[in-house]
Amino acid sequence: MPDDLLDVVAIGSSLVDVLSPTTDAELERLGLVKGSMALVNLAEAEVIGAAAAEGTEVSGGSAANTMVGVAALGGSAGFIGKVADDRLGEVFARTIREAGVLFEPVTSGAQAAEDAGTGRCLILVTADGERTMSTHLGVAGTLTPEDVPLDLVRRSPLLYLEGYLWDQPPAKEAMRRAIEACHDHDGSVALSLSDPFCVDRHRREFLDLLLSDIDVLFGNEEELVALFAASTFDGAIEAAEETGLLVAATRGARGSVVLTAHGPVEVGARPVAEVVDTTGAGDLFAAGFLYGLSHGKDPVGCAELGTLCAAEVIAHWGARPVADLAALAAAAGLA
Repeated sequence: MPDDLLDVVAIGSSLVDVLSPTTDAELERLGLVKGSMALVNLAEAEVIGAAAAEGTEVSGGSAANTMVGVAALGGSAGFIGKVADDRLGEVFARTIREAGVLFEPVTSGAQAAEDAGTGRCLILVTADGERTMSTHLGVAGTLTPEDVPLDLVRRSPLLYLEGYLWDQPPAKEAMRRAIEACHDHDGSVALSLSDPFCVDRHRREFLDLLLSDIDVLFGNEEELVALFAASTFDGAIEAAEETGLLVAATRGARGSVVLTAHGPVEVGARPVAEVVDTTGAGDLFAAGFLYGLSHGKDPVGCAELGTLCAAEVIAHWGARPVADLAALAAAAGLA
């Protein structure tokens, strides 16, 4: 391991988010499933984008948001992702670096029309704070094994993988290469299941990963039920215990459940005056958890820190923190 270690390095989609308020009726008109994430082509993105014309443009991407959260807590984080040589690519690179994350962009030149440009995620948010995401990956999904900077992977004992990116065969192989490099230096690998539809598409492969490649698993209630083909959340937790992995399960307003050496432990959600936008709640929970893990906290302490970070991000628009997370953690006695 090199001397200049990072707490965690992530591989994920380099996206710019466009957030816009919407209604249930508008989601139905657009043919979107409320609360889901769907991959769309460029033409579909343009139709949905027209409905989000008044939206707010911010840098995003699930794993990238998590690394920003780690940095906001005072940790050191690196991110691996692919952007195009365009305006959105410049915006993404500049903002993630300004947030304190080490980012050495894998750039892409001219692309076919179907995947041209830096990726974008159109996020329509209803009045109840629920977000429905339509993602056009652009060049983010063209990450290849050759694009992975193995020297950066080797700078951290903890590698974090974004399940969303498993949809793309080249990116899937890139993550497999990173897993191998991480394990070569006795590092640990964490996987976010990302979305129940993603789990449905890759259930067999995700289960195979749990056998020997993954050490830490993040998922929400619906994702874990789908992964283990369980009829209830309790059944999913029982199946997750059998894997022997460190598993963190988020349950929205009901908080989270973390598997410890002594069995499952429930960690309550922190009160929020108003839920404005749930975009990034899981990402920031993972940020707090990973920061805690890299700084010697036990699983329950990691979940408590993750819950604090999730509570901050759902109280405002956008998937990245606006408050001083390090100060919040210190005030809560979690630093």
